[in-house]
Amino acid sequence: MKRSAGEWGVRIAILLIGLVIAHLGVTLFLLSDLGSDPFNVFVQGAFRSLDRLLGWSVLSHGRVHIAISLLIVLILLFVDRSYLKIGTALCMLFGGPIIDGFSRLLQPLLQGAGLPLRICMLVLGCAILAYGMTIVIRSDAGTGPNDLVALVISEKAGFRFSLTRVAVDVLFALIGWLLGGTVGLGTLICMFLVGPVAGVFLPINGRLIDRIVRHFCKA
Repeated sequence: MKRSAGEWGVRIAILLIGLVIAHLGVTLFLLSDLGSDPFNVFVQGAFRSLDRLLGWSVLSHGRVHIAISLLIVLILLFVDRSYLKIGTALCMLFGGPIIDGFSRLLQPLLQGAGLPLRICMLVLGCAILAYGMTIVIRSDAGTGPNDLVALVISEKAGFRFSLTRVAVDVLFALIGWLLGGTVGLGTLICMFLVGPVAGVFLPINGRLIDRIVRHFCKA
């Protein structure tokens, strides 16, 4: 069914809310310094490798995040472009800057945090990331490139999303670690919990978002 401009607007607004929430979780992971989420271990490893090789002062974690996201999108153009919607472009463009923005805001406040606080940041980041990710997916306005990897594989192969997400996260973390990314307790927790936790939130947020869309898009 073709969507009205109003419905697209509501779904994109929901997606942006989810995007901000998810990347707040990612930022807390990064600032806890106990290992970030698997995709950002991959981004971090790529950033550090490029920085060692090229020494470009313009490089940042957020900009490398955008570049890798663009690469994933280009691959999906050849695999199945029906997964690519306007929200995918928004996730790709705004994900990195959101991380950079939250980092600038929170780093001075959390600098020198002790281990107990860092562990709390780690656990909270995991929960926030999983919750925000499900909002983005269920907005049905397009999914972030890194989340699309697990989503496309699970739907094409008929695997459960939660288990596919775990497998993809393991691969991201392994490659990132080999490139010099930081793997720690947080990475392991995120690797094996985000997929299953997202599996719990997906149907809940799906029903909630459907009600919100119906409310704002009444005929």
